[in-house]
Amino acid sequence: MERLLEKIRQEGIVLEGGVLKVDTFLNHQVDAGLMMAMGQAFAELFGEAGVTKIMTVESSGIAPAVMAAYRMGVPMVFARKRKSLTLQTDLYTEKVYSYTKQEESEVTVSKKFLEQGDRVLIIDDFLANGEAALGMARIIEQAGAEVAGIGIVIEKSFQAGRGKLIEHGYRVESLARIASLDGGVVTFV
Repeated sequence: MERLLEKIRQEGIVLEGGVLKVDTFLNHQVDAGLMMAMGQAFAELFGEAGVTKIMTVESSGIAPAVMAAYRMGVPMVFARKRKSLTLQTDLYTEKVYSYTKQEESEVTVSKKFLEQGDRVLIIDDFLANGEAALGMARIIEQAGAEVAGIGIVIEKSFQAGRGKLIEHGYRVESLARIASLDGGVVTFV
């Protein structure tokens, strides 16, 4: 997806510790046109996968996930990281470690939004070590549903995430794959 690669080249900022800051278009300010194009790209990649729902973790995955859901004509559900007074019972829960935030969160999804027989496409903003995607996959499987695939906006291919997900048998499609952030320069696969 050349438009995304160009945005990363122009606006991405490499921080210490292998972190890529893309807050100008993805995870603080959102480029809606780019999100729509990414939603279309995911719809094309997974159009034949029988997807019945799309799932992400709040908050940065919501924009690309909702656009993919719109393009595919299916509902989108997001796993919540924070407890809510309206979300207390009948929950699927998993612990997820965030590489970027260096913290573990407990994510939850109401049981009424995932059903046995659903084919769920996971969409996430970044893939580093694969923990968020694996946590969502475990929630989907708790519901008796199936992971139809995993769509990633930006993959750090120099980290272990892709390998972990493939080891578990999941199909992984990334719109941008980064080979290296060495020397503060983004190098794509």
